[in-house]
Amino acid sequence: MNTDNKLISIFGSIEDPRSHINQLHSLVDILLIGIISVICGAETWKQMVDFAYSKEEFLKKFLKLENGIPSDDTINRVFSAIDSNQFENCFMEWVNSISEITKGQVIAIDGKTLCGAKSKGVKSPVHMVSAWANETNLVLGQVRVNDKSNEITAIPELLDKLMIQGNIITIDAMGTQTDIVEKIVKKDADYILAVKENQKQLLEEIIDEFKFAKEIEIDTNIDIGHGRIETRKCSVISNFLFIENKDEKWKKLSQIIKIESIREFKNSDKPIEKATRYYISSLENNANQYQKNIRSHWGIENKLHWTLDVSFSEDSSRKRNKNAAQNYSVLLKIALNLLKNEKTEKQGIKGKRLKAGWNENYLLKVLNIKV
Repeated sequence: MNTDNKLISIFGSIEDPRSHINQLHSLVDILLIGIISVICGAETWKQMVDFAYSKEEFLKKFLKLENGIPSDDTINRVFSAIDSNQFENCFMEWVNSISEITKGQVIAIDGKTLCGAKSKGVKSPVHMVSAWANETNLVLGQVRVNDKSNEITAIPELLDKLMIQGNIITIDAMGTQTDIVEKIVKKDADYILAVKENQKQLLEEIIDEFKFAKEIEIDTNIDIGHGRIETRKCSVISNFLFIENKDEKWKKLSQIIKIESIREFKNSDKPIEKATRYYISSLENNANQYQKNIRSHWGIENKLHWTLDVSFSEDSSRKRNKNAAQNYSVLLKIALNLLKNEKTEKQGIKGKRLKAGWNENYLLKVLNIKV
């Protein structure tokens, strides 16, 4: 076995929540069975066990399995009992060990509700706030919150754990808070933050700036595809007249941005869609660059949240016992990062999962394990 494998060494440091007499199976074995089976298509505890039995001889090449394959009840109990904060911290340490996040790229932060969450038969959604590196295509970390309104407190906690120096943090309007701005700036990163009615005074001041400004840089982009024509006009102001106490409230605020989009549908009776969005930023960029960076933020929706739902069926998961939902969410993100980090196979996540399940040599390549 390649004993230097980061997956085994880092996650092997997690504290075992079981009493000594109940440690029939190695914690590392249980964690790796969970990770590997999810990569190969498992979605339930029983499917993890069925997969492990079908690949027992293969798994013994790098796992101990001294007492064979653990039961689905054992896997359930372990993933429900593992300290979620420790699991998430190990996840972030592992991500930092397998990739170098290039400076200047967009790191998007956004929340996702696991709609299938239930506790004692009552719907009790679990909400996760995640960070996504757009160019590297990796999940950098996650923090659980009790409900969507608590994203405001979760985002600073996530920022504390991330290595963001030299990068651009993008967050929707929920994260446009003075303390979050201060946290980003203190960590030597830049920000592009959406402004909506939750910051009513700031929004009104920005609208006034665009009404009366004499110097506005403009870039227009036309995107034709998928049966529609979308025109996006980006306007940028660098010199402010109406934003009060900007240096005290919004640290390092340098520019404000307006994006006006018009979406027309070809061969359809759908009405034309128009939208105007506003942003604040610590950067000193041109309008064309803001077009790219602001669109990059939606990678967290399209490449992370959508993929977790479509390729991993996260939204329909019913794992709700104790810490199970939070830890299973980390499992999915480990699997997603490993699959995206494997560059030789030129197909989507679903195809890669199938190939990993069928081809043991390819699975070892995804895991970066040498046997």
